[in-house]
Amino acid sequence: MADIIRKVLVVIGIGGMGLSIARRLATLRSEGHTVEVHALDIVDYSAVCKLTQEAGNLGQIDAIIHTAGVAPGISSARQIFEIDLLGTANVIEAFLPVASPGTSLVCIASMAGNMIQLSSDLEKHLATAARDQLLQHKEIDLESSNPGMAYGMAKRGNQLRVQGAARAWGKKGARVNSVSPGVISTALAQRELEGPGGDHMRSMIELSAARRLGTPDDVANAVAFLAGSDSNFITGNDILVDGGTVSGRRWRDGN
Repeated sequence: MADIIRKVLVVIGIGGMGLSIARRLATLRSEGHTVEVHALDIVDYSAVCKLTQEAGNLGQIDAIIHTAGVAPGISSARQIFEIDLLGTANVIEAFLPVASPGTSLVCIASMAGNMIQLSSDLEKHLATAARDQLLQHKEIDLESSNPGMAYGMAKRGNQLRVQGAARAWGKKGARVNSVSPGVISTALAQRELEGPGGDHMRSMIELSAARRLGTPDDVANAVAFLAGSDSNFITGNDILVDGGTVSGRRWRDGN
């Protein structure tokens, strides 16, 4: 009898969005799946590599969903650059060696990455710089950048990093994409809505075509599509799941 290939789903970050995605892609322990929980400092590349090895030892990695991140309302610019930008680059690079034909990596970015204009030099750097030099650029100020600006830059960096990694992943028969949510009803977003940036977030919702908060399930549905075989010709791309916020903001005077 042929050995049964054990498929592995890795979800990094277990907040409201990460848990919803995990449930969308696979039922959990109570429904018969084996679940392992690991603490991870995503800024520590060696720790991410250790997780990669442990996941690879469990079986064939089917999908990696990277949801871990911080937001400007509760984090400094340094934390945002290190966790959101470098942390994502760590995941993309660390999981490449264990990717195999059919593996799909989906990184959670943000619509904020679609709302910022960066120089061509910085965009090239974010897409292609060596991982250990990613935070070393004249336009990246870890100490005095505005956290909101740092967040937009980091999330644009996520989108660009996915583009830059697509060919390397393709050589393994694997894919890498990102999903950029709008304002999603998670515990983190609720704290932001109650904080100093709440008015800005509410104005984004009002500008959107859907005129509502998104739900974790809205994002999970897009992630499930990218993780599955129905999207096997899609790689190096970003899906914007924002209820039409970016388009509403751009063309607000047209209606």
